Amino acid sequence: MATDNKDLFAAYTEDSIRSLDWREHIRLRPGMYIGKLGDGSSMDDGIYILLKEVVDNCIDEHTMGFGKQVEIKVTEHTVTVRDFGRGIPLGKVVDVVSKINTGAKYDSRAFQKSVGLNGVGTKAVNALSSYFKVQSVRDGKMKVAEFDRGNLIKEHKETTTTEPNGTFVTFTPDETVFKNYHYIPEFLENQMWNYCFLNAGLTMNFNGKKYFSKNGLLDLLQRKTNAEDLRYPIIHLKGEDIEVAITHENSYGEEYYSFVNGQHTTQGGTHLAAFREAFVKTIRDFYKKDYDATDIRASVCAAISVRVQEPVFESQTKTKLGSLVVFEGGPSMKAFVLEFLSKQLDDFLHKNTAIAEAMKKRIEQSERERKELAGIKKLANERAKKANLHNKKLRDCRFHMNEDASGKEKAEVEAKRLDTTIFITEGDSASGSITKSRNVETQAVFSLRGKPLNSFGLTKKIVYENEEFNLLQHALNIEDGLDGLRYNNIVIATDADVDGMHIRLLLLTFFLQFFPDLVKNGHVYVLETPLFRVRNKQETIYCYSEEEKQKAVKKLGNKPEITRFKGLGEISPEEFGMFINENMKKEPIILSTDTHVQKLLEYYMGKNTQDRQEFIIGNLRYEKDLIEEA
Repeated sequence: MATDNKDLFAAYTEDSIRSLDWREHIRLRPGMYIGKLGDGSSMDDGIYILLKEVVDNCIDEHTMGFGKQVEIKVTEHTVTVRDFGRGIPLGKVVDVVSKINTGAKYDSRAFQKSVGLNGVGTKAVNALSSYFKVQSVRDGKMKVAEFDRGNLIKEHKETTTTEPNGTFVTFTPDETVFKNYHYIPEFLENQMWNYCFLNAGLTMNFNGKKYFSKNGLLDLLQRKTNAEDLRYPIIHLKGEDIEVAITHENSYGEEYYSFVNGQHTTQGGTHLAAFREAFVKTIRDFYKKDYDATDIRASVCAAISVRVQEPVFESQTKTKLGSLVVFEGGPSMKAFVLEFLSKQLDDFLHKNTAIAEAMKKRIEQSERERKELAGIKKLANERAKKANLHNKKLRDCRFHMNEDASGKEKAEVEAKRLDTTIFITEGDSASGSITKSRNVETQAVFSLRGKPLNSFGLTKKIVYENEEFNLLQHALNIEDGLDGLRYNNIVIATDADVDGMHIRLLLLTFFLQFFPDLVKNGHVYVLETPLFRVRNKQETIYCYSEEEKQKAVKKLGNKPEITRFKGLGEISPEEFGMFINENMKKEPIILSTDTHVQKLLEYYMGKNTQDRQEFIIGNLRYEKDLIEEA
């Protein structure tokens, strides 16, 4: 029976219009305020953004000259942050954390070159926390207020105290918003170091350990690189409102760390674009040679930090600096960075001829490699275009198939972009299960044909000669660096057996050998799927280890049915959907600061096959369970 379209809209009346208060809006659209939610397995997940929003206020106090130390304690689910700044004015403690667009940072005299200008930060933390407590101490008096999901539950009267001035914030992220979340210590530690690198002289006391940097971005690059990989000592330059550190490594790719007013702009922006362009021009002018820009920047590792008044970010999460930034009464960002580099870097290279010569050799090495690859790259790109028309290796997501985001809030689009995921799997049954159960809006699937080639010790030529690698780099769009990376999360999904572990190692070797910045920037994960299903007529429990299985059996009693999943293909699409969406468990690949990539690859993928076999068996959940049962 035909339906009159008018009936579909008949209920559109005054009663259909409603206004959300600030708490409801933040909780309904959290992506607009903190990016994606996540469970803590990604460094840009919401629980880390909540911490950052609180700590940013402490940093702003330090930047204004108040407080040289910030104390942070993170337990399993609760965070406490204490600074030694001026403290929130006592009469405004409740308003500052519960009234949108309320704060001191609208007054440029009180907060100059601050990162938090929207009056939203702590309100978002408050609204998205099951418990939120703020305490302010000013000149011997204290004011305390407590909240539940943004609702004021207790406002304490002012009391006297001997505590030094400052602000305390305690919060517990709401588990109904952040499902099954957990903090990863390495991500928290990285946040602490970044605060120190950008605020030389500031001490971050995190869970009893002190973090401190004397030399700013120089210390950052020393921590992010390995001395054995550097082609020359790190160049460190500082000026008013700008600081840079630059070096070249032996590895492939470009690696950048960019910051604005102490904010880690993981997506870059106008300041990073200006730096990359200014670096190329300065180098060309210094050597008086028109080097290709890709050769100059190949294998570069650099950091840039700028401070500007009232920065314009592309979203509330402040991960990308907008294009409208200019210096009050002065040059544009592009002109500002170019003027600094063309003077300071040029002077440095004239004074340090050995470093200048080493940089020249690295650039010319990249030039030779690029020219050697030129012919084969052209053929490989043509092959990739033809292959994309005829094969089904990549099942894309709608986010990329409909990339015109017109009419949508930028913050909403950015939140969805952060959720984009590609699963790399092997075999028709596994890729079929994932394809049927995935979220087609943001999740794509790339199907491998057998085991990838062991690329250890090979040159980048193999990336173009090997069809599997060539198609994979095109699917990810990383041929020219991470700027065009199509998926924020790259998830390796293999069976929990020896072959599956071997495929993981081969893929990680490929990424670390040719695209190490993918791993270093936290884009690569390994999917964890359950090994067992334990169920009776009333309940089903999925278990990720033998220990979990034993607990499930004990809980359900009466001889429950136990199923062992030996491969991804054995898990039905209906069940798989539960493991790759909201409840997905993915383990991030994290390189520790003292990791030497080439030595790591040599150990696991070189000729010491016995060591590699012991590693595979020792780290294989499925095999360990079999051994324990035997």
